[in-house]
Amino acid sequence: MNYIQIPRGLKVLVALIFIFGAMAAGYQNSMTPITLVVDGQEYALHTHQKTLGAFLMDIGLTLHPKDIIYPRRMDTPLQSNMHVDVQRAQLVHINADGHHASHYTHSGSIDLILQEARLSVNPYDEIRVEGQIHPLDAGLDDLKPAQITIRRATPFTLHDGENTSTHHSIANTVGEALRHAGLTLYLADGVEPALGERLSAGMHIHVNRSKPVTVQVDGRTMRARTHREHVGEVLADLGVILTGQDYAEPPLDDELGEQTSIRVVRVSERFLIEQEPIPFEILWQPDHDLEIDHERVMQEGARGVRERRIRVRYEDGHEIAREVDSQYVAVPPTNKVFGYGTKVVVRTLDTPSGPVEYWRKLRALATSYSAGTAGTPRSSPWYGRTATGMQMRHGIVAVDPRVIKLHSHVYVPGYGVGIAGDTGGAIKGRRIDLGYDDDNLVLWYRWVDVYLLTPVPDQIRYVLD
Repeated sequence: MNYIQIPRGLKVLVALIFIFGAMAAGYQNSMTPITLVVDGQEYALHTHQKTLGAFLMDIGLTLHPKDIIYPRRMDTPLQSNMHVDVQRAQLVHINADGHHASHYTHSGSIDLILQEARLSVNPYDEIRVEGQIHPLDAGLDDLKPAQITIRRATPFTLHDGENTSTHHSIANTVGEALRHAGLTLYLADGVEPALGERLSAGMHIHVNRSKPVTVQVDGRTMRARTHREHVGEVLADLGVILTGQDYAEPPLDDELGEQTSIRVVRVSERFLIEQEPIPFEILWQPDHDLEIDHERVMQEGARGVRERRIRVRYEDGHEIAREVDSQYVAVPPTNKVFGYGTKVVVRTLDTPSGPVEYWRKLRALATSYSAGTAGTPRSSPWYGRTATGMQMRHGIVAVDPRVIKLHSHVYVPGYGVGIAGDTGGAIKGRRIDLGYDDDNLVLWYRWVDVYLLTPVPDQIRYVLD
């Protein structure tokens, strides 16, 4: 059998390790087991110390006078498997009323902590823990040092128009206090004291409400609030300028109501020129170089032009009225002038009964009649009598005296020479009624030439209808 040769130095080292191991095991077996509970956290420890105070000093656990430990006495002898319970007092930093204080407590709610610190809290005061708002009955979640800050509420009286109310606020300024109170302010509202003033206890804050107003102008709607009294002042504040005939509804000097709607009407005017033709007149004038019953144009007519200046009124771009501002003749008309002949020429006409002299020839509608067809009853003393008193017979013709002078002689082809000795209700203008005896009546109804025989009368109607 072969053996391994162990060096002598190694044997000595092994022996030393064995000896120290045995000593350590003996030391460990001689320590007292202790269970330490700190704020509910349990630790298993061993100690050679004999008393509670020495044990705590040995493990480096420093106690505050407000900490709670069980067992209570520091000279309590330690026993195997003893439980040591430590409840640390929580450090709280309290800021209130301009002072800072440190406070140790075992209380679980903010309310009890403040009672311990002998601090009273108003229901409107604000409590913040680590910067966060907490209710008075809230608890502290952990044992780390906590910061508790109390902001005192300041009482003040608010006068909002006719309403008065009392408030409490932790705000520093009037503006903040009104915002915390849920009060809606408009830029035009007046506040006394000013919004930036520091809030103080018992302060009276007056809010002078502005009036809402709506302005419609130039196609847009402006909404504003104002302390002004009249419509014109509001428009001036808004930079709305009325020019010319512009006007406002309500008028500028009207007082504002609680909610006033103002309409600004822009007025403009335009002038239009309308043209209208002026008809020319037809004038007649004698032309001594032109034969009777002839005519000629001596001057052509031309229509004139009448211009009207129309004033058109617009309101907000819409036409609302127009009226004639003035009118005048821009171009006067030129009358058309006809010349009618006044020159009488005596001519000779050959007839079956021989030549006759005439000074005028005209066209007329010829009809015929007799005493029996004239419409006068035979029993009448005027039966057979003409308008001139002549006895009705062949050779008596009825005429319009405006065309053919009574008692003058005429010649009608196919009838012969007649004397203008009668008139008739239907014989007007260029009409002639040829007279016959009752027993030789010839019916006529046709246009014929009528020759007016000499002598030429002293007065002549040159222009016939």
